[in-house]
Amino acid sequence: MMRKYLLPALALIGLLIAITMVLIGNRQPPVSRPAAQSPKAPFVSYVAGAGIIEASTGNIVVGTPVPGIVVELYVNTDSQVNAGDKLFKIDDREQRAQLLLVVVRNREIAARLAQARSQLELADSLSDKRAISVEELNNRRFAVKLAEAALASAQAQVKQIQMDIERHTVRALVSGRILQNRMRIGEFVQGGAPGASSMLLGNDDRLFVRTDIDENDAWRVQPGARAVAFVRGNPSLNTALKFERVDPYVLPKTSLTGGSAERVDTRALQVIYSFDHAVLPVYVGQQVDVFIETKVSEPSNGALPEATSTPSSVKTP
Repeated sequence: MMRKYLLPALALIGLLIAITMVLIGNRQPPVSRPAAQSPKAPFVSYVAGAGIIEASTGNIVVGTPVPGIVVELYVNTDSQVNAGDKLFKIDDREQRAQLLLVVVRNREIAARLAQARSQLELADSLSDKRAISVEELNNRRFAVKLAEAALASAQAQVKQIQMDIERHTVRALVSGRILQNRMRIGEFVQGGAPGASSMLLGNDDRLFVRTDIDENDAWRVQPGARAVAFVRGNPSLNTALKFERVDPYVLPKTSLTGGSAERVDTRALQVIYSFDHAVLPVYVGQQVDVFIETKVSEPSNGALPEATSTPSSVKTP
């Protein structure tokens, strides 16, 4: 009796399990919201591009005119500096040793000049001009001039070494903030082009946004057009931008990392806007999404206008 109902019961249970698995498999997965919301364009007609934030003075990589070992650091990252403030100092002990020798030589030449002048004054004070020959008198005058020239040369050498010592202390040429400092006391830095150990300076009271617009959309950008920047990851953080300029050179588009080594196959027009740093919580080097307003009217289907010809006047016989 049990066997009579056992097989149908097992078949029914298997059918129910199969139907349940089919229903579970066909269930629509819940739609997951993106981690970062995309900004909504604030204009009816627009072009968009990625912008990178930079200081209003530009991101100035501070180098040194002379190579050497860093012996003093007067600032740290995030320090505020004024134009003329000391930033760091390169070892200048060799130049100071040279200055000591030149100063001693300067004093020696000054003593010789005083002696030559004394001898010339003595010769000029003689009442009887026959007591000294004309040649000797001229020699004393030339000795004074040579000593004066030697003293002037030594004094110029002192000033030259002092200027060289001054060049070993690098100062800020503009007011701003130390955005990055990779220099360390005891490190050797190369003169000329900045290397891995460098310092980044810029005025970030007002920030610039360097926006890359694809070359295919460059013709749509009008100087002075309105623009809005959105902070990536939080579109509710946005601000209107002030137009500054358009760089008239279309350059190879760079991946916006703050450098210029990585390149892609497209070219971009760079449009520069600005805004007050206080209105957005952003940092120099950060990327933002920029929308630039354009005119609504655009050519349709890329069709060229038909050429119209004006019939020339026919002269009848």
